[in-house]
Order: sequence, then C-alpha cells, then structure tokens
Amino acid sequence: MKKIFMAALLLVTMIFTGCGGSQGGDQPKDGGSEKKSDKIVIGLDDEYAPMGFKNEQNEIVGFDVDLAKEAAKRLGSEVEFKAIDWNSKEAELKSKRIDIIWNGLDITPEREENMLFSKPYMDNRQIVFVKAGNDQGIKSETDLAGKTVGTQAGSTAETYIDKTPALKDSFKEFKTYGDYVSAFMDLENGRIDALVCDEITGRYAMSKQEGKFDALDVKVGDMTQFGIAFRKDDTELRDKVQKVFDEMIKDGTAAKISEQWFKADLLKK
Repeated sequence: MKKIFMAALLLVTMIFTGCGGSQGGDQPKDGGSEKKSDKIVIGLDDEYAPMGFKNEQNEIVGFDVDLAKEAAKRLGSEVEFKAIDWNSKEAELKSKRIDIIWNGLDITPEREENMLFSKPYMDNRQIVFVKAGNDQGIKSETDLAGKTVGTQAGSTAETYIDKTPALKDSFKEFKTYGDYVSAFMDLENGRIDALVCDEITGRYAMSKQEGKFDALDVKVGDMTQFGIAFRKDDTELRDKVQKVFDEMIKDGTAAKISEQWFKADLLKK
C-alpha cells in the first residue's frame, strides 16, 4: 500500500511540474508581455543646484533630474543617478560607467569631439559673481585683470579662460574648484575676488544665501546652450531620449517642470 501511495505522489508531482506550476521558472508572466526594462545610468555633479544636487534628506533632486525621470518613465526604463567627477565626465561616458550626462552641460566644439549631444534645450551664459556690495568696478571681462578669479574645474568658463591667454594672464590668480559650493564659499570668505559661473546656477545659489552675493551683468565668453550628452557612438539611445523629450516639450510637461524650479518656462521650443 505504501509503495502504491509513493508512486501516485511521484506521478502527481511530475504532472504538476510539467504543466508549469510554481516551479516552472521559465514561464513568462501575462502571456509573455512583461519584459524587464534596461536601466539608464545618468552621471551628474550632485552639488550643481538647481540642475542636480542632494537635498537635506540626501536625495538627488533638481530640474534636470526631474526631466530625466520623466523621460525614463516614458521609455519604460529604470533610471539611476550617479555622482561623478565633473572634470572626468568624458572618461565616465567612454568607459560606460554612465550612459548619459544630463546636468546643465554646455554644448561646446571641444565636447562635441568626444560626446554625442541632443538638441539644445536651454540657453546659458557665464557671468561674474562677487561678494555683495563689492563690484570692484567690474563692467566687462577685461576688468577682471589683477583679480583672483575662480570657477569650477571642467566647466565651460574654465575652457574659455584657458583658450583666452590674454585674459587668463591678466588675472592675479586663477583658481578652479571641484564644485560651485566650494567656490561660493571662497568668494564669501574673500579667498577669491570674483567667480565666473553659469548664470542659472549662480542666481539659484544667491537665492539660497540672500544678501551675500551680487550677480554682475558681465558676460564672460559666448552665449552657450545646454544639451544632453551620450557616448559618441550611441545614436540609438540619443534618438530614443530625444523623441520622448520632444514629446515632453510638445505636451507641456517639460514647461511645468521648468515652472516648478524657475517660476518660468526657460526651455527652447
């Protein structure tokens, strides 16, 4: 009797397994319609407010972060934000440690040699910031002569100043920083006389430290434009992101995100 019971139990087990029960791990859910999405890793300077930065809860937030999250959602992709050394951003992309740089990145001829860009989505310019009430007679970039000037390492401002030796050589000293938080701190403490910085970033920093800094209407270099950067050969991902980003602009979603951060729609149409 015991042998008959065991044989019957074995037969039931075989039938259950063969019919794709709970042990049938290769059976697709929902008739095979579910597919695990790819993860997109986005590199950023996580102290670059308001484009991408850590809030008081140590969460990465920001204008570009919100745009990227919405784009990834429309692509059906998981998204990860990874802090990188801004001065090594091209190497981070090339090595495939990240897939995209979406972080207030200016499109420049030098960067286009190593990176593939989206269409421009926002205008930008580099201007001069000083300690409040201390404009030092700076009315143009040539008035920076004899001053200790700072900017972020790897920034558009650094590239421009390095390419303009007459300007750079006129400075008393030129300092670069890993992030603009440290640069503004040195400006406040008098370690530098002037800071050349993205206008959007600088004005946001000013709004968080009211009364400490002044923004001078002094443009350094040419007007630039923000773009999303990809690996040079990754046209497939660039085209997919561009398509959904165009849709976000067309349906007004991108404008709403801009309004939340800047109280205005600053995106190029």
